[in-house]
Amino acid sequence: MKKIKVLVVEDQSVVREGVVAILSFQDDIEVVGEAKDGVDAVELAKKNKPDVVLLDMVMPRQDGLTTIPLLKDLVPNAQILVLTSFAESNRVYQAIKLGALGYMLKDTTRVQLLQSIRDVAKGQASIQPSIAVKVIHEIDNPSEDTKMTETLTRRELETLRLIARGLSNQEIALMLVLHERTIAKYVSSILSKLHLANRTQAALYAIDQGLAASLGHHKMDNITIS
Repeated sequence: MKKIKVLVVEDQSVVREGVVAILSFQDDIEVVGEAKDGVDAVELAKKNKPDVVLLDMVMPRQDGLTTIPLLKDLVPNAQILVLTSFAESNRVYQAIKLGALGYMLKDTTRVQLLQSIRDVAKGQASIQPSIAVKVIHEIDNPSEDTKMTETLTRRELETLRLIARGLSNQEIALMLVLHERTIAKYVSSILSKLHLANRTQAALYAIDQGLAASLGHHKMDNITIS
């Protein structure tokens, strides 16, 4: 029987060790790594190629929302199951939109957690019922954080489209006939207005919103993180 390889990402040692202990008793699950933050998670995921990443949301150095798109880019076959204490509708919505397949709270039972890991390993979504209601509400009544382009200027929108095509600040400056420092200011403003952490998230966000319908020959692996 092929075991489900799981990477556990949790900054609290007691919680992380408890989850690992639970998983270690399962015949069909193998813990292939433990990480205390998103930076370590990305490195271990590249090395160990997990089937499932059990991911906390709030961590030092690099949080869950920043880590999800990086994991999806580096290990696209890994499924992400969020396990967190935070149930805010927008946080849940953003995590799922960025690529998480499951979202569970830390007060879930051992049986529910194990079932969720097995479900997402098979590509099936697994969202705690109370969380699912929040996601549906957010879709029907999007918050200001999820209303994307209306706060951007025309130049910022043009810059965002080019970020989604994988262009650097220098390349964007050449295309828009502007100084590179001006583009850097646009990028900073875009990230601030859209509540995004880096260029990768901005690019994924733009593509999800249909702002980069024509990507030409540029690929996502050209996108750099600032």
